Amino acid sequence: MTPWRMAGVPAVVITMLIGMTGCALAPPDPVPSPTTAVAPLRGTPLSPADACRPALAVKIDNHPAARPQVGLERADLVFEELVEGGLTRYAGVWHAEVPDTVGPVRSIRPMDPDILSSLGGIVAYSGGQPRFVAAMEETGMLNLVFDRGDTDLFARSELRPSPHNVFLGAADAVEQHADLAPPDPQFRYARSAADATPVGAGTPTAAITLRFSPTEEREWSWDPDTRSYLRGQNGATDLDSTGSALGATNVVVLRVGVDRTTDVPRTRITGSGEAWVSVGGATVPATWRKAGPDAPIRLEDAVGNEVMLAPGNTWIELVPADDGGVELTP
Repeated sequence: MTPWRMAGVPAVVITMLIGMTGCALAPPDPVPSPTTAVAPLRGTPLSPADACRPALAVKIDNHPAARPQVGLERADLVFEELVEGGLTRYAGVWHAEVPDTVGPVRSIRPMDPDILSSLGGIVAYSGGQPRFVAAMEETGMLNLVFDRGDTDLFARSELRPSPHNVFLGAADAVEQHADLAPPDPQFRYARSAADATPVGAGTPTAAITLRFSPTEEREWSWDPDTRSYLRGQNGATDLDSTGSALGATNVVVLRVGVDRTTDVPRTRITGSGEAWVSVGGATVPATWRKAGPDAPIRLEDAVGNEVMLAPGNTWIELVPADDGGVELTP
């Protein structure tokens, strides 16, 4: 594949203006230094220059032939959604860290505009049914589409079988479109993991087992050494491209409706439903709300307060409400 540059708990109330870029940033409270901002999709410290870049959302393959994925371990957010045949596919979002390369890249699905449009910035995918592509373009996000031939940022790898071999030069994609606005925060973050809502108010959770379909299970196991949940698929450890287990600081499980009236299942991600938020080895039940496609997901506890996540990466599991399953093990 082409080596582009491959090198292998309070709300924020202060806005810092960076004169050189015109980018408005929200620093931590209290402000640690005049040169530090907060990564809006991760809640961790970030340089002002990096905070000003746009988010990059990419449709990532999760077929067995696509594993291990490249760059997924560095995503700020990963949405896992049901697709055809009971399989799942990812929408990975990079902002705080942007790898040189991510993939394998796959096609768009009907729920992706509702999932991603609140981010703004860039969305990249390998194609899709014309009606799904049209809906994605209507969001106003910058669309980079492999099979349309309108970008040289994609390349096929000879090391993997087609169609699981399309990769994106992610760092170059962001650099070429650095004039786009940075993303708005999608969740609320505490100042530290100890201040996250589940750590203070949750029940101990050593394992999370999710069923997306009769053939597809996902497992998350709490690992005290890394202070993260480590991921498994169908009973096997889910490895990243470095050979390490994929992990998440925050695991957010949403029970969602799925429209199965056509050949392509469509997750219904606007509205509200049950949720579970796991951080630091503990879980709180919650309610998720999303007012519309352009609105971020809001996570509320039993009395309506917004759930605070720990600073770090987040996986959002969109588990079907009809034949899906959620099991929490103390």
